[in-house]
Amino acid sequence: MKRTAFTNQLLPWLLLAPQLIITFVFFLWPAAQAIRQSFLREDAFGISTQFVGLANFKALTGSAQYLNSLQVTAIFAICVTVLSMGVALLMAVAVDRMIRSTSIYTTLLVWPYAVAPAVAGILWWFIFNPTIGILPYLLEMVGYDWNHMTSKSDAMILVVIASAWKQISYNFLFFVAGLQSIPASLREAAAIDGAGPVRRFFDITFPLLSPTTFFLLVVNIVYAMFDTFSVIDATTEGGPAQATNILVYKVYFDGFVGQNMGSSAAQSVVLMLIVIVLTVVQFRYVEKKVAY
Repeated sequence: MKRTAFTNQLLPWLLLAPQLIITFVFFLWPAAQAIRQSFLREDAFGISTQFVGLANFKALTGSAQYLNSLQVTAIFAICVTVLSMGVALLMAVAVDRMIRSTSIYTTLLVWPYAVAPAVAGILWWFIFNPTIGILPYLLEMVGYDWNHMTSKSDAMILVVIASAWKQISYNFLFFVAGLQSIPASLREAAAIDGAGPVRRFFDITFPLLSPTTFFLLVVNIVYAMFDTFSVIDATTEGGPAQATNILVYKVYFDGFVGQNMGSSAAQSVVLMLIVIVLTVVQFRYVEKKVAY
């Protein structure tokens, strides 16, 4: 492979400068500020600042609301990841089996990814609205009284569906690309040997999709823990009774609404560490089972 040699040593750094500046301003600097603030106690206006060490982190371990938020986040992240990846894989397999109109169906299924998370949340809020929504009306016909404003389980179902619907298109694209990269001769050989469609999928197709599945697993967990703030804010605002108050929304609520900057910063640091640990564990242990 031919390597490019720069005669001017400054030129590579100039080419990298825009990306480095963006990374520093929008990622490294805010992270450093959050770590610094997690050791401080500040008033709402930032006038009085007091160093308290690990007091903010210690307070989190004894907070029932924070421990509840941890549990809610775990349930929410697992449900969103499983639902979005499962539905996307099912759709990708269905499209891959089609001979005609594949590009048309692919285009239609990708459109939801262009919808902003807040818009997706409002869309599903209207669909599930107990007063004007179509789905509560249909559910009432079969004897189920839907009300996500008072029912914790209904609220969780709403935010999981809204968040997963937004991510299905992204997962679908990668699964379709992964399926199309699998040689058709392998599945044809298995069919000749008498393997049915289900057997061919689990013995040949799905193992060969393991790199794509592993990548999407990491992406979807990070998405569920970070990028679903807009969905929660547009639908339930963490309610009812903290039933959908995931960690990223609690960071916002405690910091910007409750004006408890120290606790909010400590929560953001813990959330960042959780995501880092999950990612490391996935790459350290889960990736060993991936067949590239």
